[in-house]
Amino acid sequence: MARRSRQPRPRPTSPTEDLRTLSARCPACEQTMWSAYTSRRTVSTLGGPRPLRLHVRRCRNRACPRYHQPYRPEAEGAVALPQHEFGLDVIALAGALRHREHRSVPEVHRALVGRGLSVCERTVTNLLDRYDELLAVRLSDGARLRSITANQGRVVLAIDGLQPDVGHEVLWVLRDCLSGEVLLARSLLSSTGADLAGLIDEVRGGLPVPIAGVVSDGQHSIRNAVAKSLPGVPHQLCHFHYLREAARPIYEADRHAKKELKKRVRGIRAVERQAEGKGDDDDDPASRAVLGYCAAVRSAITDDGRPPLEASGLKLHARLRLTDVAASLDHVLDNVEGQGGAPKALRKLRGIVGRALDQTAPMWPEVRAGFDLVHRAAGVLADAAGSAAAAVRARYQAVKAEARQRADDPATTAALRRSLDHFLKVTASYEPGLFHCYDVPGLPRTNNDLEQLFGATRHHERRCTGRKAASPALVLRGSARVAAGLGTRVHGRPFTGADLAPRDPARWRATRAALEQRRQARVLRCRSRRNPAAYLRNLEQSLLKPALPV
Repeated sequence: MARRSRQPRPRPTSPTEDLRTLSARCPACEQTMWSAYTSRRTVSTLGGPRPLRLHVRRCRNRACPRYHQPYRPEAEGAVALPQHEFGLDVIALAGALRHREHRSVPEVHRALVGRGLSVCERTVTNLLDRYDELLAVRLSDGARLRSITANQGRVVLAIDGLQPDVGHEVLWVLRDCLSGEVLLARSLLSSTGADLAGLIDEVRGGLPVPIAGVVSDGQHSIRNAVAKSLPGVPHQLCHFHYLREAARPIYEADRHAKKELKKRVRGIRAVERQAEGKGDDDDDPASRAVLGYCAAVRSAITDDGRPPLEASGLKLHARLRLTDVAASLDHVLDNVEGQGGAPKALRKLRGIVGRALDQTAPMWPEVRAGFDLVHRAAGVLADAAGSAAAAVRARYQAVKAEARQRADDPATTAALRRSLDHFLKVTASYEPGLFHCYDVPGLPRTNNDLEQLFGATRHHERRCTGRKAASPALVLRGSARVAAGLGTRVHGRPFTGADLAPRDPARWRATRAALEQRRQARVLRCRSRRNPAAYLRNLEQSLLKPALPV
């Protein structure tokens, strides 16, 4: 919604600040600059309107490359950005409310209006964009990153990409695992090895120390880029991604078995309906017990697991079989025979659970065997003893040999054999990069830290916007937003306007121009989808201009 009131004017008693240049000499030719004119400007700050009088100088030397260019007071950049209405302190407050308190745009708008500012919601989005740009430029300053990495003596690089929309840009992030600093974040139209190699070369060229190791998932474009740009550098492949990919058929078999077991247990709903009317009666403990057992079955059904190590189907089968529900029902039915007999509902519930377990019994041995292999592989890779890479590799060869022997056994079922063959195939692809972490100090076994950065960014974006999925702007402006969000959350105190003041305005303008170029490209794609005929007709008219008459 547009703003309906103008900014409050400064009080007549408010003093006007005179801002002058620190030097009267031209930075290019060292000759004296003349005072050209005086410019007045009022900036809206948290403390109220701030009137400024700016004394602008110009160089009069015609041979100077800065001839006749305005030289404005340096202190102006610490108050507000060029051609901006609001001060840097307002931008800093808006960014803190967004990234530290996770407030939505309407909530940030109400907070700013409550501080006496006349601002509309559209302006709030612009302020947030400026905050992301300024903080990203500050955090990615080359001198700052060189100082941090020089104190470490080396860099361990983590690489990963984020692509919420298939077919659109990919946000690539290169982060130092030792300091947690984002060294480079950039959106690319593709994820080829050549493009990634260019990003790695850019990061390596700006570091004063060597890159001691790289960690990433198993994406082949990342492998090719690292091999091209960092030959001989240990490239650790994420154990989590490896196990998840290797155990995929086993996990799918577990999901299928769980689905079949749940399908056969759904008959408990009829038992629940019969007991619901009696469960509220304090004089009928049998009905309350039936409802309690039905609730236990439902809690087991809804308890899910995540790959690669959590087998939700095996967990459900164990709870229903002998360890929990079925064992308790058997105990009750065996001990109430002499007390007038067990409730029919309990016998019916025990029959439903028993039939479901019997009908799905053939599915579980191969699932259990597959997850036993995955858990042994994960235990070897976890290496609680802190062994060297050679020792871990030798123990893992034994796991592979056991898997191969089981796959070649004629008694192995066809489904389990396919799962074991897939496990061995994925292992052969990942194996060259699984064991560097045991010999290189500081090289993590997984790339989960960078994955969690993406997850936290998507979570905060959904929380602030109310979207079900991450917005396309997360990739469109991700090169600035990811760095700004992470820096705001991990910084001990909120950033102030003085912290955001750009030390190099040219870098900020270049960053803003690059992000605007990305936005315009997305606008063109939206116009093309909305009306393809008119879009192509405009392109034709721009190229096929009629010739002027002779």
